[in-house]
Amino acid sequence: MEKNPETKEAPTDVMKDVSVVSCEPAVSKEPTPRRPIKIMETAFRDAHQSIMATRLRIEDMIPVAEKMDEVGYESMEIWGGATFDTCMRFLDEDPWERLRELRKRFKKTKLQMLLRGQNLVGYRHYGDDAVREFVKRAVGNGLDIVRVFDALNDLRNMEIAADQVKREGAHLQMALSYTISPVHTLEKFADLAHQMQDMGADSICIKDMAGLISPVDASSLVKTIKARTGLPIQVHSHYTSGMAAMAYLAAIEAGADIIDCAISPFAMGTSQPATETMIAALRGGPYDTGMTLESLLPAALHFKEVKEKYSSLVMGIEGVDINVLIYQIPGGMYSNLVSQLKDQKALHRLEEVLKEIPRVRKEMGYPPLVTPTSQLVGSQATLNVLMGRWKVVPKEVRQYLLGYYGRPPAPVDPEIQKQVIGEEIPITCRPGEVLPPEVEDAEKAIAPWILQPEDVLSYVLFPAVARDFLVRKFAKTMKRDVGLDKPVEDGVYPI
Repeated sequence: MEKNPETKEAPTDVMKDVSVVSCEPAVSKEPTPRRPIKIMETAFRDAHQSIMATRLRIEDMIPVAEKMDEVGYESMEIWGGATFDTCMRFLDEDPWERLRELRKRFKKTKLQMLLRGQNLVGYRHYGDDAVREFVKRAVGNGLDIVRVFDALNDLRNMEIAADQVKREGAHLQMALSYTISPVHTLEKFADLAHQMQDMGADSICIKDMAGLISPVDASSLVKTIKARTGLPIQVHSHYTSGMAAMAYLAAIEAGADIIDCAISPFAMGTSQPATETMIAALRGGPYDTGMTLESLLPAALHFKEVKEKYSSLVMGIEGVDINVLIYQIPGGMYSNLVSQLKDQKALHRLEEVLKEIPRVRKEMGYPPLVTPTSQLVGSQATLNVLMGRWKVVPKEVRQYLLGYYGRPPAPVDPEIQKQVIGEEIPITCRPGEVLPPEVEDAEKAIAPWILQPEDVLSYVLFPAVARDFLVRKFAKTMKRDVGLDKPVEDGVYPI
């Protein structure tokens, strides 16, 4: 059979077309746009909070502070979270003095803190007067950026703090507490970010306190928030699940501007991805940070020695913690559960408690597991296993069910609520509205030992701890032992 001449010619024509088309993209000389990524260093706050119970002393920060100021960080997280309490309770340090000392040494780098909304740096809601005065003093003592969040993502609990940050002229970064549940959707997080923008947020932080965010979800969330707000986005995660560095890269490619990292000796485990690793990973590409590994070497060597010094306190989880992926439990919460059960000689019931946590969380309206709600859910789950379900309820959990912590992401279980609070009617207003002023009474209570206005706020936040600390500080400073319960051995003053 004779072949069709048109069919014979067709392959030649097709190949010519393919050749022309396939070569076209290769000759494009369009440069890839550069978008340098910025880094916030967590070594002075969250990193040591995550791996060694917040025990890093100011004496181990100062020697390296000026060197780190030269590196090119966007900001240093140096305050907030558990550092305030720990300074006074365990280290005999004034948290306000720590802030001032670091401010003296960081002349180029912005200083940042973590603020728990109406909780400030404590574990309950404080009066509006205390919130405003605290923010005023914090910014006045040297902070440039205040990251404000609420454990329930209840914007009402962030309202007063956010307003005062703006009044003080500092950068207001509002954070959404990332978690996974049937009610925490992409759209709801995006709506939340948009509302934060309306409240005056200068930037948005995706705060993934448990290390749960996957690269896929990080990409989607960043893209959605960028599209809704156009604001700079900072991503905070923990390495607990092993996904943080991958999630950071996905977030960066989706439009994130800043990532939270920790200097390598303090990194990974329950802390953040290593600063040096992220710098190296991004080097030479469109997201190159502009920072060098060489400039970080002195800091890395310093913190390596510091970590060895504190080796007895280092308790961060090494490697990947599967419990985070299965039960969505942050590393700190997991270690607290283990400690509680050891005290009760019931460590063998840990698996029961881990399975009980998701059930309790659902009954309490799916609160994100971050301070203070992680403590509430964890304590209640432990009591349920040891004492029977909802037979014993801590005062704090009862307050939660009465609305004093704010509005849960989903309605609480009505049967559980009735069992715990009976006929009492939960409040529906902003919790701060029902709290009386606190600053004036605190000033009267510690009048003999006030050396600075900030002392009053220390007492408001932690009355018992602060009183003991302020009495000792007064004695050391003024060489007078007014208020000391007993003489100090080997000397008149507790120096």
